[in-house]
Amino acid sequence: MLSRLFIALQYVLPQHLLTALVWRIARIRHVASKNFLITRFVDLYKVEIDDVKLKVPDDFATFNDFFVRELQDGARPVDDNENCIVSPVDGTVSLAGNIRGNSIIQAKGIDYTLDDLLATDLAEANAYVDGIFATIYLAPYNYHRVHAPLAGELVAARYIPGRLFSVNEATVARVDGIFRRNERLVMHFKTAHGPVALIFVGALNVGSISTRWSEELRPLKHGVGDVLDLSQRSTVVIKGELLGWFNMGSTVIVLLPAGTYEWDDDLQPGETLRVGEAIGQLSDAAK
Repeated sequence: MLSRLFIALQYVLPQHLLTALVWRIARIRHVASKNFLITRFVDLYKVEIDDVKLKVPDDFATFNDFFVRELQDGARPVDDNENCIVSPVDGTVSLAGNIRGNSIIQAKGIDYTLDDLLATDLAEANAYVDGIFATIYLAPYNYHRVHAPLAGELVAARYIPGRLFSVNEATVARVDGIFRRNERLVMHFKTAHGPVALIFVGALNVGSISTRWSEELRPLKHGVGDVLDLSQRSTVVIKGELLGWFNMGSTVIVLLPAGTYEWDDDLQPGETLRVGEAIGQLSDAAK
């Protein structure tokens, strides 16, 4: 009953206004206030802080600085097997499996299309027809930086405006097409075994998305296009390298073409992942 009420409220509440308010609160610099926010958050969500690079809460200027915290060197070792793909985030698998033609499963009885998710030209969407996907949810307690699942070159990155529905399990199970309706940043990579797409999906209270190549991308209601100037900086990334981060939590979706990689058998809903651990292997056909 409470889940249905929460979902119903999301249709009528001013999502962008609430998210902008959270953005401001998360950047309060008053020492006592930001320390209170950080310590209460750690206690409430049982956040693991043993591997955090800085001292909690004193070394963080704002709550948001803590939320996008760096980890100590070596805290997330990256699997160096050249035939494996690694998790780009700390999170929980929502779904992973085959793309059925142009259709991706969101939840039981709900799916959406590659065209709607990527909102770009047909050639980019067609690259993933009959491929594979993984949807990974980042809970509030997770480390919120996003890393490269494979080595490659970032060739395009596009911001797509949209709604800001929560992406928790209850909402995803009931709101039709939530990942094609929410705002998102789509990163397109060229790798040794074909294209790869990684999608940052925005959500309620996600104040912004940041990347190595840009300033903060704040939620917008209109406007689509190439938002990152990739001409002035190297866009080559190695496996496990930092791509960007969520300023508050959300979801990441990975798309791979058919005949390239296969997910590990244990990449199932509810599986807990950490950055750098292998989640799939190069298929025999691609070797």
